[in-house]
Amino acid sequence: MSKYCLTVTCTSTRGVVAAIAGYLAQNGCNITDSSQFDDVQTGGFFMRVSFVSEEGKDLSSLSKDFEGTAKAFTMVAKFHDEAEKMKVVIMVSRFGHCLNDLLYRWRIGALPIDIVAVISNHMDYQKVVVNHDIPFHCIKVTKENKPEAEAAQMRVVEDSGAELIVLARYMQVLSDAMCKKMSGRIINIHHSFLPSFKGANPYKQAFERGVKLIGATSHYVTADLDEGPIIEQDTIRVTHAQSPDDYVSLGRDVESQVLARAIHAHIHHRVFLNGNKTVVFPASPGSHASERMG
Repeated sequence: MSKYCLTVTCTSTRGVVAAIAGYLAQNGCNITDSSQFDDVQTGGFFMRVSFVSEEGKDLSSLSKDFEGTAKAFTMVAKFHDEAEKMKVVIMVSRFGHCLNDLLYRWRIGALPIDIVAVISNHMDYQKVVVNHDIPFHCIKVTKENKPEAEAAQMRVVEDSGAELIVLARYMQVLSDAMCKKMSGRIINIHHSFLPSFKGANPYKQAFERGVKLIGATSHYVTADLDEGPIIEQDTIRVTHAQSPDDYVSLGRDVESQVLARAIHAHIHHRVFLNGNKTVVFPASPGSHASERMG
């Protein structure tokens, strides 16, 4: 039996859940997991339903036949095949811990994505990427060539059919145009739990402030630097006895884990944009181990 999921966003209204469940039942589908959220402040409704098509109805038919229900409730609705791996382009500069972590998780099957390319503005990771049989593109970026460089990056994305860009410590600021074009489809890792420590060397700033927790934030990229909707965060405790280098080492581990969890949530269609925030549904207890990442 084919396993699919349906994601729905609309205005909260009576009968919407019943309409979704009723449609799936009438079309020979059995719901295996369901999550929903009503935002009382905005009146928005968000729902994700996993189901199996017990009568073999395909995704295209299910989607087309649902159009009437979607229109009746003014839904933004999309059906997804859970067996399909999302195509991803990873972008990296000279800090390789997140890239290496993602490659390892992908290689062992813990990260079910299709890495179609890695783009970098340096050559540092060409060998490791090529050794994974993944296309590597070195695209230099300067103030003078930024529009041309971004056009080359977008050609890689479009030619590969990528649905998601992951900034695995890519240290160039993307243009407003690129952020808007790929809105909701670029995930970044910010090396701070709170936006208090921006700019260069945030762990040194944290050390000098005597913080007791350091962490990382993964978010969607917008034109506002490091201010996009947050997907995932985590922290680790530090003490006065540790050095700035200790902070960096611990911070890199947190960054890698937070970025991987954010990607997992996105590729499993568990993240919904809600204005400047996100609604992130947790993985169900019975889901595959690759979704229950630590």
